[in-house]
Amino acid sequence: MPHKKEATHILRHFKRVDPAIHKILHEVPLELLRPVRGPKLYFLKLCRDIIYQQLAGKAAEAIYRRFINLFPSQNPSPEEVLKISEKKLRSCGLSTQKMRYLHDLAEKVSKKELILHKLRALENEEVVTELVKVKGIGRWTAEMFLIFTLGREDVFSFGDFGLAKGLEILYGAKRVNSQKKVDAITKRWSPYRSYASLAVWYVKDGKW
Repeated sequence: MPHKKEATHILRHFKRVDPAIHKILHEVPLELLRPVRGPKLYFLKLCRDIIYQQLAGKAAEAIYRRFINLFPSQNPSPEEVLKISEKKLRSCGLSTQKMRYLHDLAEKVSKKELILHKLRALENEEVVTELVKVKGIGRWTAEMFLIFTLGREDVFSFGDFGLAKGLEILYGAKRVNSQKKVDAITKRWSPYRSYASLAVWYVKDGKW
């Protein structure tokens, strides 16, 4: 019941500030964002985010599956990733660059230069600052981690091409052809910009 009340509150917010987003989230229907349980999964989620960068969904999923199947638990520790041979990583379909990124992530976590369990207590921008210390993790990857791993509800990724395309489809190119115009639209979504982002992705992917 608390979940239903929360969803109703979010839908009422969008009905008031942006009926187009409200209509999408009402019909999809809305699923609440929740943080991934257990910081032990944060490392795996970041590995997945790195692997998925700049790849189509099916190709990325295949590489990711081969990667986790290298490890008996399918949930490798940083130390296990550091020990795995380059030959085995390459056999998954990983590029040399992404192997370096995964190695750097594993090394920083192993050496406690990046303390993953502390991320959930940080503000959004603080999380971004910590994550971009890792090679291959830029702002976009950090923002996806905020939304889909930490379950943060007020994130909009201005660097996401899918969101840019979805906004054009939803509002028309003239209404979103500058940073100022996009800011004006997304500011009114706060404090639930992540849910609006989901709606815009649905539009871009033709799911609505």
